[in-house]
Amino acid sequence: MIEIDTKQIYIVENTGELNQNNVNSRLDIWLANQIPDLSRSRIQSLISQGNVKVNDETCTAKKILVKTGDRIQITLPDTQPTSLQPESIPLDILYEDDSLIIINKPAGLVVHPAAGHPDGTLVNALLAHCPLAAIGGVQRPGIVHRLDKDTTGAIAIAKTDIAHQHLQAQLKTKTARREYLGIVYGIPNAQTGTIDLPIGRHPTDRKKMGVVPVEKGGRPAITHWQIKERIGNYSLIHYQLETGRTHQIRVHTAEIKHPIIGDPMYSSNRSIGVNLTGQALHAWRLQLQHPISGELIEAIAPLPDQFNTLLRILRLRAQT
Repeated sequence: MIEIDTKQIYIVENTGELNQNNVNSRLDIWLANQIPDLSRSRIQSLISQGNVKVNDETCTAKKILVKTGDRIQITLPDTQPTSLQPESIPLDILYEDDSLIIINKPAGLVVHPAAGHPDGTLVNALLAHCPLAAIGGVQRPGIVHRLDKDTTGAIAIAKTDIAHQHLQAQLKTKTARREYLGIVYGIPNAQTGTIDLPIGRHPTDRKKMGVVPVEKGGRPAITHWQIKERIGNYSLIHYQLETGRTHQIRVHTAEIKHPIIGDPMYSSNRSIGVNLTGQALHAWRLQLQHPISGELIEAIAPLPDQFNTLLRILRLRAQT
C-alpha cells in the first residue's frame, strides 16, 4: 500500500501481498519497485541523507532487508530551484510528452551553460518552454547526451528523474541508436568501416580532444560509418555511434584523414569556398525506448538549409 500526503511524504507498507522477488529484498531495490516515480539512485540519495524511516526509525543503510509488516516513510525535501534563467528561444520540437522532449538543435546553440556561454543555451530555452520535475532533487532539464555547439540535429532531454535514469541507461547499454550524417573531405577506400580508437583530452591543446591511448587516459570510442554518396572529391557519410565521447565523430574522421567539412578545430583550416556556421555534421536520427511505455520512439531531424546548400554546391561542382 502506498500513500502520498500533501507534504510529499510517501508511506509504503509491506503487507506481504508481493511477488516473491520483492520479499526480503534490499531497501533501495524494494522501494524502487514500489514507487516508479522515484529512480533507484534518487532513493539511494534520500536514504543516505536521512530522509527514509523504517518502522519510525531513521535508516541510512540502503542494504537492509525489507520484511513483511515493515512500514517505510520517505520524506522528499524541497526541490532546489535552478539558478538558470528561462529564455524565450524558439525550439524545433520533434517529439514531446510528459516524460521527454526531443529537439532538432540548430547550429550555434550551446546545450548547457558553461564558461563563455552563461546564457542563451538550449537549457535556458527549455526552462521557458515547459515545467520541469526535480532531476536528482534539483529543478533542471535532464540532459541525457549533448551535441557540440555547431553540430545540428536530434537531442533528447528527460523531463523527469525516472526518465533521465532510464534514458542514460539506454545510452550506457547501447540500446539507444544515434545516427549522424556528415560531409567529409576525400573518399575513403572502403564502402563501410569501423573506427575503434580511444579518445581523451589532447595532450597539448586542452580545448581539443584527440586519439589518446587508454593507459594515458583515453576512453574507448567506437564509430561505425558507411558512404552514402561520393561527390567529386567529397563524401556524404552515415555514422552510427556505439559510444558517445566528446567530439567523437570529429576526432575519428580527422584521424583517418577524412575530416568533416567546415570543422574549425579538426579540419586543418581547409576551405571549400562555402560559408558555413560550423561543421557539416548532423544528428539525423535518434531511436530510443520510451522510459514509461517501452515503445520505440524514432525522431528524424530534417537536414538544415546550410547542409542541403553545401550538398547542392558540391554536386554541381562534381558535374562540371
